[in-house]
Amino acid sequence: MELTEVTGVSLKRGSHAVEDNDSVAPAEEAKRQKVLDGCLTTGQDGLEHVSPPGSVHVPGPPAAVSAREGGKNSDVQLEEEEEEEEDGLSEEGEEEEEAESFADMMKHGLTELDVGITKFVSSHQGFSGILKERYSDFVVHEIGKDGQISHLDDLSVPVDEEDPSEDVFTVLTAEEKQRLEELQLFKNKETSVAIEVIEDTKEKRTVIHQAIKSLFPGLETKTEDREGKKYIVAYHAAGKKALANPRKHSWPKSRGSYCHFVLYKENKDTMDAINVLSKYLRVKPNIFSYMGTKDKRAITVQEIAVLKITAQRLAHLNKCLMNFKLGNFSYQKNPLKLGELQGNHFTVVLRNITGTDDQVQKAMNSLKEIGFINYYGMQRFGTTAVPTYQVGRAILQNSWTEVMDLILKPRSGAEKGYLVKCREEWAKTKDPAAALRKLPVKRCVEGQLLRGLSKYGMKNIVSAFGIIPRNNRLMYIHSYQSYVWNNMVSKRIEEYGLKPVPGDLVLKGATATYIDEEDVNNYSIHDVVMPLPGFDVIYPKHKISEAYREMLTADNLDIDNMRHKIRDYSLSGAYRKIIIRPQNVSWEVVAYDDPKIPLFNTDVDNLEGKPPPVFASEGKYRALKMDFSLPPSTYATMAIREVLKVDTSIKNQTQLNTTWLR
Repeated sequence: MELTEVTGVSLKRGSHAVEDNDSVAPAEEAKRQKVLDGCLTTGQDGLEHVSPPGSVHVPGPPAAVSAREGGKNSDVQLEEEEEEEEDGLSEEGEEEEEAESFADMMKHGLTELDVGITKFVSSHQGFSGILKERYSDFVVHEIGKDGQISHLDDLSVPVDEEDPSEDVFTVLTAEEKQRLEELQLFKNKETSVAIEVIEDTKEKRTVIHQAIKSLFPGLETKTEDREGKKYIVAYHAAGKKALANPRKHSWPKSRGSYCHFVLYKENKDTMDAINVLSKYLRVKPNIFSYMGTKDKRAITVQEIAVLKITAQRLAHLNKCLMNFKLGNFSYQKNPLKLGELQGNHFTVVLRNITGTDDQVQKAMNSLKEIGFINYYGMQRFGTTAVPTYQVGRAILQNSWTEVMDLILKPRSGAEKGYLVKCREEWAKTKDPAAALRKLPVKRCVEGQLLRGLSKYGMKNIVSAFGIIPRNNRLMYIHSYQSYVWNNMVSKRIEEYGLKPVPGDLVLKGATATYIDEEDVNNYSIHDVVMPLPGFDVIYPKHKISEAYREMLTADNLDIDNMRHKIRDYSLSGAYRKIIIRPQNVSWEVVAYDDPKIPLFNTDVDNLEGKPPPVFASEGKYRALKMDFSLPPSTYATMAIREVLKVDTSIKNQTQLNTTWLR
């Protein structure tokens, strides 16, 4: 196995960075959680561009990063956000100007070198290709705790005599539904809503009772006579708590409390999808559970569980939501837990590849037999000039003024306009209330911190910072751990290559032990782990141990004392394999003429009976279609980086993109 180092080769990307696989710990997933209105619509396909050698391009206006994402490092949306925000997308005629301004902003972004990503394990020659030209070129299927790959292949609803008739979905008028929703959500001063029963029959009254109780959890109903007319009166049964806790007595005892289903979604991340589902079902998002969050710019298939919502109601959403499909329903006793999954299976298409068949063969054989360095991907560290690991380092240093400054100060990079104005106001006045007024969306990290500063004052930044949800706060220090790990792994591979050496660490069960001289031949590089820094890990017994110490000392941290005054910020540490060998690796090179045609069938295509695409022996373009499975908390972009030999930083992607297109 031959080692190669990063060269000037670059990956061009115009769309946002994505986390490719699920993290085991909830704190590893600081995903934005925003309630969206209405149904989803299909995103625009990117345009085909010629790529220079040794590059890969993700088309679409680079402004999409700022417009849709707002900077992953700080604009993290929190649960139950109800404010809507502008999309911020440019007009078509402005795309070129927007691309240039975004490229200028990204001059201050991070490169792979900045976060310790410097090595490749294979010796093949890199080649170019187009990644995610269409979001349908990147498909993720969750691998459940039983090792089975999740597929949407059954839309039928389990037969249940307890379910009401389908009439419950049509018996109420739009005006009646609006009044009931306002009552349910305490949006007006009414204590009840009366619905007149036209064409009064017992059957009709029963359907109305069922419709209100099933579609508006937390409401009770009764029948009243008023001036010779029958009315169904809806009212609150148990105050605001009823909304979050669906009525226990309405659920059959013989049925499992949780409806498990497979969610197929396009171009939407998991929390956004759950917020859309909860809005349509009129329930709180926290009654849903899942094993891991999935990428946005992709087609993803995963298992979801929801508390006491019938399969019948969930299936009805298939009629009104675009780019979602729900199926494979079953009732279970337990919810799902974050981290229970075994990993994800990826189907990735790289379009318009320039590599010869021999180059592709060598690259994919290397991925299958050796694997790739298990780096934390660029998306772990943010997209603006203030990386998340810098905030994490300041937290660990107990430098709270610096934490506040790093989160709130103006910075170069891709951000939404209102955030830029908020930062400018903060820099000018240091008045948290004034800066907060510049934010239409108050539940981003900046808004939460400013609200905390308004409440607790500038002399109590610790409490102000504590207003930010715990997972989002821990994201910063996990980013610092990832930054250290990436750098140390590059040093380890540079120093000792791709073979185990005495003093390396391996796991026996959950316990790390050292490789002794006499045991070296019993292990391979795929067994070797390295620690994320913390108080409950051991470090290798060779030169890299001192490298850890030197790096943390340079950052004014004591490697022998990783406990923090504030318990939440005490790092216990963890172990991570340095090389990952994907499972179930397969690939094929196909020829095609139309850059917009799908190159494989999705689960929905198969459900609809669409025949798989037929490829000609020759075509204008060639594409590499590859399939592979990865364990949790690994990054598919790092596997693709190893195949193409590219730098995956948005900075390099965007600079090359705009330069090449001028």
